[in-house]
Amino acid sequence: MNWILKTIIIGIGATFTMDVWSYILSMFKIKSLDYSLLGRWIGYMSKGKFFHNKIFNSPSLKNELIIGWLSHYIIGISFAFLLVFVCEKDWLTNPTLQPAIVIGLVTIVAPFFIMQPAFGFGVALSDMPNPTIGRIKSLLTHTIFGIGLYLSAILLNKISTI
Repeated sequence: MNWILKTIIIGIGATFTMDVWSYILSMFKIKSLDYSLLGRWIGYMSKGKFFHNKIFNSPSLKNELIIGWLSHYIIGISFAFLLVFVCEKDWLTNPTLQPAIVIGLVTIVAPFFIMQPAFGFGVALSDMPNPTIGRIKSLLTHTIFGIGLYLSAILLNKISTI
């Protein structure tokens, strides 16, 4: 299997791991990002609007949930490529946990400094009630994503040898 396909599969697996984590949290009534908001943000970009006062007050767009979920997985795949770029292709056949977690934690830059301010939530949720709770949830979720990168690579290597 070529390295590009492997990286895509690992990105999908890591993103799915993050989604399983969010589902587990939801069983305890702990909310995570509503991907329709991600889709709304991306949808409004085509209209030239990149920043919102509070995105949940912006009118919803047709297919925003689908756009949000697709974008979520594309972003996860992109971050998997970041890992392979930093660690080189050798990581795909010899995955180690530490770089995967480091990349998972580095990806927190995207929500803290791009998405959350653009959504009108402030840098690292600074304009929201209880920003510390949101920050901790984001850090845990991105750590889970890093673990998902590692586990997906391990599983893919096991399946590839069968």
